[in-house]
Amino acid sequence: MSDLYAAAGGGGDPLGTCIAASVISPGTRSTIATYAWERLEVDPTPGPLGFRDFTRLATSAAGVFVGEATGVLPPAGSTLPALAAELPARLLLLDPWQGVNALADQIRQALARGFEHVRIVDIGGDILTHGREDTLCSPLVDALTMAACHLAGAPATVYVAGPGVDGEIPQEELLGRLPGPALTVSADDVDTVAGALAWHPSEASALFAAAVHGVRGTVRTVERRLDLTEESARIHHLPLADAMAHNPVAQALAETRPGTLAEAADLSEKITGIHEINREHRPEGIAAPPKPKALPADAAQALGVIREAAGGAGHCTFRFAARQCGLAWRQIPALRSLLQARGPLLALHDRD
Repeated sequence: MSDLYAAAGGGGDPLGTCIAASVISPGTRSTIATYAWERLEVDPTPGPLGFRDFTRLATSAAGVFVGEATGVLPPAGSTLPALAAELPARLLLLDPWQGVNALADQIRQALARGFEHVRIVDIGGDILTHGREDTLCSPLVDALTMAACHLAGAPATVYVAGPGVDGEIPQEELLGRLPGPALTVSADDVDTVAGALAWHPSEASALFAAAVHGVRGTVRTVERRLDLTEESARIHHLPLADAMAHNPVAQALAETRPGTLAEAADLSEKITGIHEINREHRPEGIAAPPKPKALPADAAQALGVIREAAGGAGHCTFRFAARQCGLAWRQIPALRSLLQARGPLLALHDRD
């Protein structure tokens, strides 16, 4: 019997979840259940992708898996096929469009085929939202994961990797909701996903990885500034019931069991004021990615532009750096090479 990991937040959470799995289940090839819900610069279509949005998915008794040969039907986009080729894990696709009961059935199907425990991993910690934090931005997806696991009757534990690195709940506030002691993460655990970190636009998983590698201080991301501390490099865990007691959206989803994702998003909006699907239909409040242009010819000039935009922060993410240079996320590896950087963050100190 083995554990089923769940990347609670979609997007780049499979990266951080793979790091967590290396700590919790060392030496094993994990199975990670994940949504295909990514930022608009990766996927311009609103909401998550479902089974119908992919080609060449692999169907087994445990569920539907994304492989490196999996395709995405345009105009949609996804990093999951590339992650399937890079990560030392199998990626089980979760499709939430038919509501929380259908999602719970997907979890049950996996559990019936040999998984005995679900380890839900959230990078940053907004899974423990109380619903009204000023910086909260994406409460629905994590709440869906917890509600589905609860309804599936799954033995489950919730892990928060890198408290505060997603910028949605201030770290000091979040730590008051987390029990101790925390799990220790090593650089070797991070290095299991080094290849994917080199190109993936995830900021939260990259910040978690950077903190494990010892990066500290103020970081500029695309949306905000935040601080990396010793706690940013740790993993806390608590029982599913305790995590759900914090999260009013997860509680409401489990109680009312909305039959569609749209209904679940409406319910989340009533509680938090945030409608994640409508927001992507009308993305006025979301920072628009630039139209791609050629890579800067001069590294020193590019660094000057990035430093000025960072506004005194000691570090920035490569996603932020690419934005400032007018580059698309797919150009991150080329920008990294140009700047001769190392690791998931670009240091902005004068020594660079």
